[in-house]
Amino acid sequence: MKKLFLSLFCFALLTSVQAQKLSKEEAEKATSELLAEREAKIKAEYGHEWKEGELTNGDYKMKFIYRVVGEKPADGRALYISMHGGGGAPAEVNDQQWENQKKLYTPQEGLYFVPRSPTDTWNMWHQFYMDGFVDKIIQLAGIYEDVNPNKVYVMGYSAGGDGTFQLAPRLADHWAAASMMAGHPNNAKIENLRNLPFSIFMGGKDAAYNRNGLAREWIARLDSLHNAEGGFISDSHIYEECGHWMNRQDSVAMSWMPKFTRNPYPNKVSWVQDDVIRDSFYWLYASPNGRNEDCKVVAEYDGENNTVNIIYADSPSVIFGLNDNMMDLDKPVTIQYQGETIYKKVLPRSLKSIKADVDAGRDPYMIFPVKVKVMHGKQVTVL
Repeated sequence: MKKLFLSLFCFALLTSVQAQKLSKEEAEKATSELLAEREAKIKAEYGHEWKEGELTNGDYKMKFIYRVVGEKPADGRALYISMHGGGGAPAEVNDQQWENQKKLYTPQEGLYFVPRSPTDTWNMWHQFYMDGFVDKIIQLAGIYEDVNPNKVYVMGYSAGGDGTFQLAPRLADHWAAASMMAGHPNNAKIENLRNLPFSIFMGGKDAAYNRNGLAREWIARLDSLHNAEGGFISDSHIYEECGHWMNRQDSVAMSWMPKFTRNPYPNKVSWVQDDVIRDSFYWLYASPNGRNEDCKVVAEYDGENNTVNIIYADSPSVIFGLNDNMMDLDKPVTIQYQGETIYKKVLPRSLKSIKADVDAGRDPYMIFPVKVKVMHGKQVTVL
């Protein structure tokens, strides 16, 4: 009975602390402590995988190799995840493509990280398991090689280009820039590239599966979106004389990508769910009724005026997060739905919100002590 009483007391105390309104300093301290605890746990549970060169995600295994190039900058190293070609072929074919990818590119600085696909399927780089692998790669690279999560880049050739077409928009909030080489977009969501610089490299004669035609379509769409809405930075190269192999002319990507660092808090976010459903995207979160492919949310915030505006939503509810890098959370925040004010109050920072993000594996720049749900464009709930 005494043990039960103590357990209930501890639970009530924790619940009370989580419900408290935190100051900015308290929120920062709590975030730092929780992240330190998580890092120690990741090291203890998965450190051997990094050292042994093989990561796990459920039943899937991913071998990898990386090399470190250049002097480490004061703000941490860059990380380039480079995906090999091959696809739906015998394992030895994909093994050979992995070997080729290891020496295909060299960054100016950072980790050149080359994974071996966990499977030998045509869509090997954009199946559901890849999201978890990407998170683990970034976490462990940060722990063991001091990689800056704002300087992570993704790229790939052929089937790896297919993967880049898919993972760049689906995980756009993970990357600083992306480069796609000789791949096919399939059903990739171009709208998610608003805040991610994206480069396309294609041989003009690479007609298999209409790769060259689709690359030209994407180039035109990116240019149109940039001209109409801003954002959508792109860099495009069609080498008319080339087929599927571009004679390494695409290596210029290694000098283009590091021009960019990730902005974890873009003022405007356009999010369309992929066929692999995600729980969050930048400072937006998937609501229970927004977890369907093609579900779209567009939202923006104005940090100077402490305003959030939900521009468009396919689902009846929208969830977003805020932190002190985005606006002054000690002042009232105005929430608008399609430009009309529906709420204006000081929003409390909570330990519960911070802990949820840390437990979800979000990187240190993507922790939000405030979360808010807007229902039917009028009902506001602080979570």
